[in-house]
Amino acid sequence: MRLLAGWLCLSLASVWLAQRMWTLRSPLTRSLYVNMTSGPGGPAAAAAGGRKENHQWYACNREKLCESLQAVFVQSYLDQGTQIFLNNSIEKSGWLFIQLYHSFVSSVFSLFMSRTSINGLLGRGSMFVFSPDQFQRLLKINPDWKTHRLLDLGAGDGEVTKIMSPHFEEIYATELSETMIWQLQKKKYRVLGINEWQNTGFQYDVISCLNLLDRCDQPLTLLKDIRSVLEPTRGRVILALVLPFHPYVENGSRAGERHSETTGLLVALQGTPRWRKSTAWSQPFECSPLQGKVVEPPRRYSCSRHLQEEAVGGKWDKPSEILEIKGQNWEEQVNSLPEVFRKAGFVIEAFTRLPYLCEGDMYNDYYVLDDAVFVLKPV
Repeated sequence: MRLLAGWLCLSLASVWLAQRMWTLRSPLTRSLYVNMTSGPGGPAAAAAGGRKENHQWYACNREKLCESLQAVFVQSYLDQGTQIFLNNSIEKSGWLFIQLYHSFVSSVFSLFMSRTSINGLLGRGSMFVFSPDQFQRLLKINPDWKTHRLLDLGAGDGEVTKIMSPHFEEIYATELSETMIWQLQKKKYRVLGINEWQNTGFQYDVISCLNLLDRCDQPLTLLKDIRSVLEPTRGRVILALVLPFHPYVENGSRAGERHSETTGLLVALQGTPRWRKSTAWSQPFECSPLQGKVVEPPRRYSCSRHLQEEAVGGKWDKPSEILEIKGQNWEEQVNSLPEVFRKAGFVIEAFTRLPYLCEGDMYNDYYVLDDAVFVLKPV
């Protein structure tokens, strides 16, 4: 009887898994379908068609910036480091059997692992925020410049950390996913606990907070925590913020396991949806503070620094702390930020507009969002 029951359970599980994998809604079948139906030149042709759009990633109308921000804006361009990332991502998206393998593993492992952990295990879905040259231009440093400590909050697989690491003697990072922590440790970075980084007894020369504030329950508290452990004279913060600003945090079983009453960072690291193919702003859109209601995020390909998936399940609420960011275009929203940062004890030393890129898959060569990247100094 037990043998019969076991066989029945195994059969039902096999049927369910086969249906999950071989419907056109599954990643595995869509991967195969997209490759079979792609015309000659596929990714290369798409890349050629997108070159003109790529230059719009860096566009800023300085006349729309307030006077104080016009003086500190740094114009960025599509440089060699960014192009290398794009070329590698386009190449990887065309690896049919590797992508099929990734889709198969994701279908099976998603039964008992988070997408973030699966990506860490497979070593896929890496992020790109800035190139080495863009990082140096923002900080106004030369390639040989070096200082003591870097802290990268929400470091993911450490690929963005690796861009910054040559300039530091000690490199610290925070991360939740065990497989992402494994990736960080392979790169020899010291991973601190989620409530450890602000209680080490020492200060950091540079703290990076890249694309966390819009997924953080207490973003202002997080900024103040960063200020408290930053070296007070020469310390700097590298902060990236996705615009348009749409803050929400996940509640439910997964988020509940990660929630912290003492800091908003824990929620920010869990990876909530925001990725899209296009950098186009929705017209019109309104980004005034949320008015106490549940926010149902759009179904977009997503990652926080290390995730590429469609949002499924869960419940998204407004954060408990609201950042007053308003405006109907990139420049107008940036104009709101000096006051936000002032409340946390910072002023803007430099900023730029950059694309926030994520490695693609068999459906798209890469995914992109609009970033505003700031260098903040304490006051």
